[in-house]
Amino acid sequence: MPEHVLPHDSYLINLGHPDKEGLEKSRAAFIDEMERCAQLGLPLLNFHPGATLGQISEQESLDRVVESINLATRQVDGVCAVIETTAGQGTTLGYRFEHLKYIIDGVDDKSRVGVCIDTCHIFTAGYDLRTITACDNTFGLFGHLVGFEYLRGMHLNDSKPDLGSRVDRHESIGRGKLGTTVFAYIMRDARFDDIPLILETINSDLWSQEIRQLRVFAD
Repeated sequence: MPEHVLPHDSYLINLGHPDKEGLEKSRAAFIDEMERCAQLGLPLLNFHPGATLGQISEQESLDRVVESINLATRQVDGVCAVIETTAGQGTTLGYRFEHLKYIIDGVDDKSRVGVCIDTCHIFTAGYDLRTITACDNTFGLFGHLVGFEYLRGMHLNDSKPDLGSRVDRHESIGRGKLGTTVFAYIMRDARFDDIPLILETINSDLWSQEIRQLRVFAD
């Protein structure tokens, strides 16, 4: 099903770029990616929101992201811009749910914007997921600030770094600092049904094993 495919744009694109030339190049590249999705009949495009590069404030950079999405969605029909949560490494945006809310609030057509939660990223950004209570609190906050109606996909990754480290390093499921509780929680909670759930774990030899384990969690 096309709606269960979640392609990722180029990591070089920075829709919050502080420099005019860099911003224009990023916007052109993002529109090109969206046009490719439209040609393939894919309704979703996942992207990292951007980075300040230490040259402008987060607020200014977030405003540029909003404007970039509005420009792109006006030029390309039928593709939803899906903001991926980040770990907050360096000067990247998107590591707080408040950032996601701000971007969504600024997008003119709310049907053209969504969110992809990466479990490793939000954990290292400071949102605990290690217990059922922690999952209730974190996803409850996401629902309150952002809204599950905007959740269009998830990246299921364990984490090498600790909670709040703001370092992006994935680990195989159950072999990192997250453990397995959050993955069982996601597989059993109807709020996460019928969206792309994508493994980006580090050992491809374990992917089939990890998929089997996720299916067991869902039973």
